[in-house]
Amino acid sequence: MVRATGIRKRFGDLHVLQGVDLHVRKGEVVSIVGASGAGKTTLLQILGTLEKADGGSLVINGEEVTRLGSDALSTFRNKHIGFVFQFHHLLPEFSALENVMMPGLIAGRSVRTCTPRAEELLTRLNVLPRKDHKPGQLSGGEQQRVAVARALFNNPAVVLADEPSGNLDSAHARELHQLFFELRKELGQTFVIVTHNEELAAMADRRLVMKDGVIRADEQLAPPTR
Repeated sequence: MVRATGIRKRFGDLHVLQGVDLHVRKGEVVSIVGASGAGKTTLLQILGTLEKADGGSLVINGEEVTRLGSDALSTFRNKHIGFVFQFHHLLPEFSALENVMMPGLIAGRSVRTCTPRAEELLTRLNVLPRKDHKPGQLSGGEQQRVAVARALFNNPAVVLADEPSGNLDSAHARELHQLFFELRKELGQTFVIVTHNEELAAMADRRLVMKDGVIRADEQLAPPTR
């Protein structure tokens, strides 16, 4: 589903990524861990096509994305990649329902056609009764579930999560972690998760350990997905 080869990135004289190779299978949950400054978030941004690498290749769902122009890349990102961030980045002026359907609206679909899919996801994530509430009226756990629903809206090839439970209390964090694995089981969803949460990292199928801009260890924690 995702294959990165020789990914390099520097900011001025700082070499953040120094030739990263990784692969992620369809339906796999992979965690990326390491100390602050190891390059985890930069790598995730490159995998999500939010940042361009200085070198290397990136193939997602069979597409060599490093060859795409900016417009084609934006279209590809909206269709094939879902994002969940520590700070959910919901649009405060829109309801939960409207936030969830936003990827569909960006793709040019109408509110009428997007609404059933958004309601389906909110139902699956147990927040449908809150669909008309704006983010400021939702709890932290509810906001993050809405963000997950938004990430899933276009049936993405992969969901990239950057410290998804970092802003939640332990109970809501545990619920969110379990949700990822339920979604993998029910939908075959693929996840790549950057986290400092040791419990979440240990639940993954594989744990990648980054240090000094490279992957130092690739630990198989569960039988490989098929």
